Amino acid sequence: MFRFGEVEISVVPELMLREPASLYPDFAPEVAQAELSWLAPHFYDPASQTFASSIHTYVLRFPGRLVIVDTGGGNAKDRPASPRFHRLNEPYLERLALAGVTPEAVDLVVLTHLHVDHVGWNTTLVDDRWVPTFPKARYVFSATERDARDPARGGASKPAAYQDIFRDSVQPVIDSGQAWIVEGTETLAPGLDLMPIPGHAPGQMAVRIRSQGQEALLIGDVMHQPLQVRAPHWNSRYCEDQETARATRLKLLDYAAETGCAIFAGHFAHPHGGHVRRDGEGYRFEPLVA
Repeated sequence: MFRFGEVEISVVPELMLREPASLYPDFAPEVAQAELSWLAPHFYDPASQTFASSIHTYVLRFPGRLVIVDTGGGNAKDRPASPRFHRLNEPYLERLALAGVTPEAVDLVVLTHLHVDHVGWNTTLVDDRWVPTFPKARYVFSATERDARDPARGGASKPAAYQDIFRDSVQPVIDSGQAWIVEGTETLAPGLDLMPIPGHAPGQMAVRIRSQGQEALLIGDVMHQPLQVRAPHWNSRYCEDQETARATRLKLLDYAAETGCAIFAGHFAHPHGGHVRRDGEGYRFEPLVA
């Protein structure tokens, strides 16, 4: 658990995966080798050239408000195009309970973007219907993401397997009246606002927490691995707009170094976050002490 002023941030895991270095077309093993003193063993295994990739939810506890950010892959969902998330059966809700979170207690669910590994637990299967997992929450996501994924809008040209992600994990939230569709610049509550961080996904948003002079920024998939702080020109193959993703990453690194805010990423392994420090003409990553 991490504290920023009056706000607590904790992590509820769903899955831990291994990603090959080939996820990054520009990967250079010598760059990773030079960073092994902090990169291995938690983030990177040099023997197999694989990265640890965590699929998790952030739990934000504000005074009088409970917020979760991103909801993983979800259980029992047909994901033939994403085998790692196909028909999962993970004790995610039990892990939320261990963290002191019941679905009924959640006030806001903020979705940084609508990729398969960020929306799955939006819904659960009840009597053969997908229903919102968090019955009293408002689900926050961007209009740009909605328009890009909705099969009735920009998602119509995508394969059926990708349209199904929207149908089973986003549309039920809209149908229930729980969707809060935003532009990505809004203040959601005191000390909680959004920042646009497009590139990896067209409407991706960062979640910014500010309390008592301290700041943390939840950055979704601007970076999949902390080594990208050292090599910010590396995109993952999953970045939908490669040039915008690079530009956004550099802008975010500059912001984090300038403000001193902590960053928490969608897939960094434990401790999931850290600080960005200037280092010559580039940056270095300083993991948080959990």
